[in-house]
Amino acid sequence: MYNKKKQELEVLGLYNVKNAFWNLSVPSLVEETILSGQGILTDTGALACDTGEFTGRSPKDKYVVMDETTKKTIWWGDVNNQISFDTYNKIQQRMNSYLIGRDIYIKDAYACASEKYRLNIRVITEYPWQNLFAHNLFLRPKESELGNFTPEWTILCIPGFKADPKIDFTRSHNFTIINFTLKTILIGGSAYTGEIKKGIFTVLNYLLPLKHKALSMHCSANIGKLDDTAIFFGLSGTGKTTLSADPDRKLIGDDEHGWDNDTVFNFEGGCYAKCVNLSKEKEPQIFSAIKFGTLLENVEFFKGTQIVDYENIKRTENTRAAYPIDFIENSVEPSIGKNPKNIFFLTADAFGVLPPISKLTTGQAMYHFISGYTAKVAGTETGITEPQTTFSACFGKPFLPLHPTQYAKLLGEKLADKSINVWLINTGWTGGSYGVGERIKLSFTRAMITAALSGNLKDVKYNKQEVFGLHIPLECPGVPSEILNPASTWKDKTKYNETAKKLASAFLKNFEQYEDAADAEIISGGPISYAAKKLIE
Repeated sequence: MYNKKKQELEVLGLYNVKNAFWNLSVPSLVEETILSGQGILTDTGALACDTGEFTGRSPKDKYVVMDETTKKTIWWGDVNNQISFDTYNKIQQRMNSYLIGRDIYIKDAYACASEKYRLNIRVITEYPWQNLFAHNLFLRPKESELGNFTPEWTILCIPGFKADPKIDFTRSHNFTIINFTLKTILIGGSAYTGEIKKGIFTVLNYLLPLKHKALSMHCSANIGKLDDTAIFFGLSGTGKTTLSADPDRKLIGDDEHGWDNDTVFNFEGGCYAKCVNLSKEKEPQIFSAIKFGTLLENVEFFKGTQIVDYENIKRTENTRAAYPIDFIENSVEPSIGKNPKNIFFLTADAFGVLPPISKLTTGQAMYHFISGYTAKVAGTETGITEPQTTFSACFGKPFLPLHPTQYAKLLGEKLADKSINVWLINTGWTGGSYGVGERIKLSFTRAMITAALSGNLKDVKYNKQEVFGLHIPLECPGVPSEILNPASTWKDKTKYNETAKKLASAFLKNFEQYEDAADAEIISGGPISYAAKKLIE
């Protein structure tokens, strides 16, 4: 180990590790994983690993160190739990002690494809395949840059170290702790690699809006042949990955982006795609990306083979594939696009109330952005027997260190001076709620998005929906006109109105937690009766 590197570890309190492996190549990380018995190669050459106890994130076990920097800026509450500087220091010291005599793997990388916001990151992991994840998901420096690489943020990810809630004041033995002053992230007790990427996403959700007035977004983005950028927001199950994967458009990124005055840029250098029910026919781009260098998590195999059974969810529904973005054939390099022409909010409305497509005003865009609505249906989670509303502020509530209205107002500012269309797309039900109506055909949804992207909805006439005040086009190429207005697809119009008012009430109830910080324009974007009442007050 070079003396410089040794000194850099000692600054972190890492004095007596067994071996420190710096920036190993992909083949070396794969080999280390296989030799340690922590992974196997699939028939396509991908590395398959088991993340152990945790197969998903644990948002309730995320903490932020409260200090003079964060005390007045962080949105404290159920999303951002506070922890003291003293407790943080004690946990890190014990993590360092745990690593005495153990191997560690170090990967230097960075976030943000735009050089203006480049954030250098050093990821120190206990397992080699976690380091492969960091290599795949973050942006990769040139070989010539590594000699003088200086990290701004450091991640210490040690699954084998478990917190003691009695002395560490954590909820459980697993944790993620972000320290904005020391610029470090501690992850312990969990090997789920998603904690690594979402830790940095949370950091960027703090830094970009506050320091640069750039909007950080949990979304996918692509770009057309005319350099027209489109952004897709949506919670799990709404079709974000499927609809943004368009053979006629190039992928900027599938999950995390920033938007400044001139560009939309990817935070990452890779994709972390869900694999459940993956097939070559349904998602050929993702399927083809699962090859040597890709990390697969928690997948099952057909008995007696190394062929992945993507329909087998015995271990978890949250099976994942982590691969560099250039494994996707039509990705953009660098991952940057111009200001967006169209923004899509995707929701799978299982109540069958929202239109398949509607155009939003700036106020409505901010309101629905804060709401981040979709609905879960029976069978998606244990105990769910009828549709249930799900709201996640800015389509990424667990990763928001600032109050949601700060992001919504920034969105409003960006929409004010640009001819940007914002669309609400319902990929859920029509003709009735789940169990009565039917799912809107994917071919119709694709046709609506294509029409919006091509400008074919610019000059058509629109009707205003009564309860939500949404503007519904009267016609759309490739889509039967009778399905565009959801009320007309219900046999029982009284039942539709009752269901619409019930959903509006759920929106209002959810919005109560944000209304004190919301301005008149945001309030105007809500259900009509509520907005009018609040504006009069």
